[in-house]
Amino acid sequence: MPEFAVIGVSARRTDGAEKITGQARYAADLNLPGLLHARLVLSPYANARIVKINPGAAPEAPGVVAVLTAADLPLVEVDSGSRKRDFLARDRALYHGHPVAVVLAESPAAAEDAVSLVEVEYEPQDPAVDLLEAMRPDAPLARGEKPVEASAEAQMHATATGGEEEPTEELPPNVSTNLHFKRGDVEAGFREADVVVEQTYRTSMVHQAYIEPQVTLASVDALGGLTIYTSTQALFYTRAEVSAALGLPNSKVKVVGMTIGGGFGGKFMLLEALCGALALKTSRPVRLEYTRIDDFLAANPSPPAVFELKLGAKKDGSITAFQARVVYDTGAYAGSPVQISSLLLGGFYSFPNLDIRSYEVLTNKTPAGAYRAPGAIQASFAIESTVDMLAQKLGMDRLELRRKNAAKEGDLRPNNLPWPRIALHECLAKLEEPYHRLNQAKRQDGSVREGVGLAVGGWPGGIEPATAICRLNHDGTVSVVLGSVDLSGTDTGFQLIAAEAFGVSPDQIGIVHGDTDTAPYAGGSGGSKITYTVGAAVQRAAEDARRQLLAMASQHLEASIDDLELVDGEVRVRGVPDRRVAVTELAAASMSFGGKYEPVYGRGSSAQTNQSPGFAAHLARVAVDTETGKVKVLDYYAAQDVGRAINPAEVEGQIVGGVLQGIGMALYEKMAYDDQGQLITASLLDYVVPSAGLAPNITPILVEVPSPYGPYGAKGVGEPPVIPCAGTIANAIADALGVRLTEIPITPQTIVAAIP
Repeated sequence: MPEFAVIGVSARRTDGAEKITGQARYAADLNLPGLLHARLVLSPYANARIVKINPGAAPEAPGVVAVLTAADLPLVEVDSGSRKRDFLARDRALYHGHPVAVVLAESPAAAEDAVSLVEVEYEPQDPAVDLLEAMRPDAPLARGEKPVEASAEAQMHATATGGEEEPTEELPPNVSTNLHFKRGDVEAGFREADVVVEQTYRTSMVHQAYIEPQVTLASVDALGGLTIYTSTQALFYTRAEVSAALGLPNSKVKVVGMTIGGGFGGKFMLLEALCGALALKTSRPVRLEYTRIDDFLAANPSPPAVFELKLGAKKDGSITAFQARVVYDTGAYAGSPVQISSLLLGGFYSFPNLDIRSYEVLTNKTPAGAYRAPGAIQASFAIESTVDMLAQKLGMDRLELRRKNAAKEGDLRPNNLPWPRIALHECLAKLEEPYHRLNQAKRQDGSVREGVGLAVGGWPGGIEPATAICRLNHDGTVSVVLGSVDLSGTDTGFQLIAAEAFGVSPDQIGIVHGDTDTAPYAGGSGGSKITYTVGAAVQRAAEDARRQLLAMASQHLEASIDDLELVDGEVRVRGVPDRRVAVTELAAASMSFGGKYEPVYGRGSSAQTNQSPGFAAHLARVAVDTETGKVKVLDYYAAQDVGRAINPAEVEGQIVGGVLQGIGMALYEKMAYDDQGQLITASLLDYVVPSAGLAPNITPILVEVPSPYGPYGAKGVGEPPVIPCAGTIANAIADALGVRLTEIPITPQTIVAAIP
């Protein structure tokens, strides 16, 4: 007999039909009476004092209603230092694309046409552009003053805390954050080592490349309440930020989550406070929708970074010491994933002696945001490239070296907290057969050389409270009411969890999403935590509802609850076929005039305090053309610990999608700036995203080591699939060429230039 009735059986996504038939409604599809359309006036300079903003001829243009600046808006947290609470530039433009004014018009075209009519007088200044140059004490000041806001998004993705701040360290003006993690005696560890390798790595700024650009619509009702319809990953966080920005109580702000056309961490909250302020100012509904170029210039991409690593080991492969300096370019506002990245950099392996110093640096670039597994991809690329170098210098097999040193339960992370149960060794074991097979199959054909690469990565797993409601309907179906956002098929998983816990088929379960006025609390959809946290609440709510239903049936049938079973829409007494009652009959008796039973209304909450990390190990075979520099990924294996695969098809889809995104970061994607801070890849004509035609043969391998805390043993699965990709591809290219490339993306030009 199977362990579960529906858990672990692949199911179609509940939202699949409406999306492929075009019935899903996005924020851009809403049209309220009196709707105004907003377009942003963007700074052409990376660092400039704003001398004067003159509406010029824009107000007289056909269809234009107003031209507004930050000073015109009803914002109350203008000194918070938070970009999201005070989105428009005030006295200084801090990056190319920094919005300085808004044009409101009756149509998108009218607003777009009028943007060029607004006259802004700037006083350009030298920008801070290069990450390491910006750390110099005499570098141009990116902001002129230190920002004060914390990285709220990083905390929602994250994951881990700890580390010592270094208040005594003298920091350059553009350094907004510094961290120091230390364990043991690093110098002694390097003296003990027989082999030491050192290398510096660079990663690039990368855009989330979602299909739907940022879009928000705000409307004010007759009583002064503000409703925000938005493409957001986090309803309740958005409400809190809008309320703080506008000085409104939470009860006056309602956030309605619309269907999201992709987010990947970039849509936690960005335009909502600005759009709400515009609606309050004009007393009309306002939609603010980015163009694709707007999204490149003024959204929140994944930040670039520099890693300086030093790694030592004995002849037998035992690592003795690890030292690193990590520097993140956070753009014009603080908020990079420097802490998460540093913790993971020193967390994939067992390091007896460790010293990691980390810095977040302000520059005049688009402010950083979260992107699927923020900071983890960069960390994995750096450490996995270095581990490969170490294996080569030791003359040791790359898989064997990893299995010897890979972290396991109880090993300390850089913050000196032990790892809980992790399955990194199990993932590596799954790759052993294809690893040896691919290595044996490598060949060289003229100018084309093949190589095999291997890398690991992991994600600590997010934790956040959540609540779910499970109610019985008149027709015997069950509704599960949630406040989460379905970004990646989680609703289908919740349907399966509820069906398993309640004891009915999945088609009897409906998922209902409320807004912030009606829905139970849930955290943002990011950090691989929604199934883990909300799913646990769903399971408990469905179990509670089942108990209520059986208690009702127990009274009706005059039988013990322990003797009852729920089968085919009926509650039956086991072994007595004639003693039964339809669920619809019980529902009617609890939801009608004169009914004698309480309605079934199950409640479940979770406040996870224990993380369930998800680890992955990847393997790839690539072909590199030494004449053109072109790289083709031939085969890709991704072994991942998923705890328990609630819906295996969706879990495999997450892995395949993550791998393709990771290949994009490894080989194609880069937001490039010139020395004046001008973004030169501001459209999809210049910024390359891998298409389906570039997808290799990807083989997901599900490793199930159930979590003791997640629903039915599930863990978060969204982040881990993308983490090892860049390191895997880089190591495969190095294996093919015998040359180590240390910056991603690895482009054909860099390959040709590196070949001796």
